[in-house]
Amino acid sequence: MTFEYLKALHIIFVVTWFAGLFYIVRLFIYQTEAMERPEAERIILKPQLDLMASRLWYIITWPSAVLTLIFGGLVLSYRAEFLQLGFMHAKLGFVFLLYCYHFWCHKLYKELQTGRTRWTSTQLRIWNEASTLLLFAIVFLIVLKSTLSMAWGLVGLITLAVTLMLGIRLYKKLRKKN
Repeated sequence: MTFEYLKALHIIFVVTWFAGLFYIVRLFIYQTEAMERPEAERIILKPQLDLMASRLWYIITWPSAVLTLIFGGLVLSYRAEFLQLGFMHAKLGFVFLLYCYHFWCHKLYKELQTGRTRWTSTQLRIWNEASTLLLFAIVFLIVLKSTLSMAWGLVGLITLAVTLMLGIRLYKKLRKKN
């Protein structure tokens, strides 16, 4: 029974962590675009967006990332034999990349809070899709429990990535028309 509770808590915090990661980059896009606005608008938008980003990052996203790691470790301690299987190595590799993504988002967060922008809103839109690709990879690996299916999964991920990139380009073109 304990295993099921730990697994449920792990899944809940994975969901809240991803929600935070998806939304924080969206806020980065808004912050970047706000800095391109006339000063009268920027004076109103920047403090509000900074506050929203700060609350999201420190109240939801960071705690969820930490609790995901804790509960994931506890779940894995109940199923230690999974550490012998290739699918778990691949899944943990993608989880490692997700934490790298999280830390890079933290770097972007710190820069934007000080008013520095190095990335365009289009680059941030592309960056936002990296977490989507990681989500797909992790979920398919843990559900299918097979690295053999990973070959088809990689084809699917590449197709998804291309589709997302085309969607971003289409959005950019439509936005320029308006």
